[in-house]
Amino acid sequence: METLQQIIDRAKRIVFFGGAGVSTASGIPDFRGAGGLYGEEWAGLTPEMILSQSFFYLHPDRFFEFYRAKMIYPEARPNAAHRKLFELEKAGKLRGVVTQNIDGLHRDAGSRLVYEIHGSVRENYCMDCNAFYGVEKILNSAGIPRCDRCGGVVKPWVVLYGEAPDKYTCMGACREISNCDALIVAGTSLSVEPAASFLEYFHGRRLVVINAEATPADARADLVLRGDVAEIMGEIEVRTEA
Repeated sequence: METLQQIIDRAKRIVFFGGAGVSTASGIPDFRGAGGLYGEEWAGLTPEMILSQSFFYLHPDRFFEFYRAKMIYPEARPNAAHRKLFELEKAGKLRGVVTQNIDGLHRDAGSRLVYEIHGSVRENYCMDCNAFYGVEKILNSAGIPRCDRCGGVVKPWVVLYGEAPDKYTCMGACREISNCDALIVAGTSLSVEPAASFLEYFHGRRLVVINAEATPADARADLVLRGDVAEIMGEIEVRTEA
C-alpha cells in the first residue's frame, strides 16, 4: 500500500482500467470468477450463448428473461473504489476510467471521465425510432420491452457477443491509456478482447495490477496487489501534492 500511495502521489495523469472485480463489493457478482454466472447454465444454455447478438434476434423473449434476472442490479450502489476514483478525478489526478462493466456505478459515484467500452444497462434505445429509455423501461416491462412512441423493440445499449464495441469509446479509452503516466488495472482477468489489448497502448512510467488472481499483465507490472479492489482503493489518500 505504501508503494501504491507513492505511485499515485507522484503521477500526474492516472488512468484506471477496471473489470467485474471492481463492483463485487457492491453486490454484483464477478461473472467469470469461481461460482460466477459464467459457470452456470440457463435452461441448458450458457450465458455466453444467451448474451449473443444472434440469440437476441432469434429469441428476444428468452433473452430479456435472462437479462432482467442476471444482468441488472437496481439495488447496487457505488463502493469505496468507485468513490475513491471520483475523489482522484476531482483532485485532477485521474484522467479517465476505462471500464468493462455495464452497471453504471462509476457514473453514479460522480465520475465524468468514464469510457464504458461494453455499454451500460442504464442506456436503452428503440431499434426503430432511436427513442432513449432508462433502465426502468426494461425492469418495468413484461416480455419484450416496446417503445412507447412507435412500438419498436427497446434494446439495451450493451455490447453482446458477436457485436463490436463503439469505436469512438474505444478510441477515447486507448487515447487516455496512451497519454497517462500511471495505469491501474483492477478487478479484471484481462481475458476479454478487444479490451485486454488496450494495455498495449500504455507506455507510461508505472503499471499497477490489483486483482484476486494472476493476470497476463502481472509480469510487466511495477506493482501487483492481490486482494479486494474496493478495500485496497479505499485505503488510498487523495493528495494534490506528492
